[in-house]
Amino acid sequence: MSNAINDVLFGWYPYFCLTVFLLGSLIRFDREQYTWKTGSSQLLRRRQLRWGSNLFHVGILAIFGGHFVGLLTPIWVFDALGISHSFKQGLAITVGGIAGVACFVGIALLAHRRLFDARIRNTSAPGDIAILLLLWLQLTLGLSTIFVSLGHMDGHEMVKFMNWAQGILTLQPAAAAYVADVNPIFKAHLLLGMTIFLVFPFTRLVHVWSAPVWYLGRPGYQVVRTRLATRRSPAPVSTVPSPAPVRPIAIPAPQPAE
Repeated sequence: MSNAINDVLFGWYPYFCLTVFLLGSLIRFDREQYTWKTGSSQLLRRRQLRWGSNLFHVGILAIFGGHFVGLLTPIWVFDALGISHSFKQGLAITVGGIAGVACFVGIALLAHRRLFDARIRNTSAPGDIAILLLLWLQLTLGLSTIFVSLGHMDGHEMVKFMNWAQGILTLQPAAAAYVADVNPIFKAHLLLGMTIFLVFPFTRLVHVWSAPVWYLGRPGYQVVRTRLATRRSPAPVSTVPSPAPVRPIAIPAPQPAE
């Protein structure tokens, strides 16, 4: 891969993906929240859905947290804590591998359920299936990088990705140079990951922004309206005077004609 192509893919493309991700999510959150849905299939293959969904969500949260902390934490913080690069590499392989396998099994169950059950497939939008396959491919690439990382247990390869990610966020113009010579499987993993951010606002992944974190700031009590006060309150007294009684009017009977 030439330096020009590397600069475009890993120097400019990340900003394009992040811009679409942020602006697209904001616009859709503000204007189209009622489109954050898919055809309901909870009554079909509920056991497979439960296992697949739980494994996928637990695994993906662990993976996201590991990538966020591992890539965006400044290197001097790990050095100050006495955490060596080799230890960090081994921890990433172990924890990331376990979480990746759990997530892979979960998304495989979800994809199998959605693709091979005719009733569920008929209620699925093309975007629902496409994003599942994208995530499945990304997980496959991520798990494949473990075998490459085992040959770089000194951790210096991971330092390149840390410098690249932090360089992108701090607007360093030469950030793409950090990953110019890494293994192609890492580059494919990075490119597909950025592409998922690009398509994020246009898929069902936007339901992440609907997570009920807003409840954490609410008070720990609930206002309940009871009927007790209504039962004890006296009946309202009307101040409108009652109408006068209607008196019957005597109508004389008709007299026979003479």
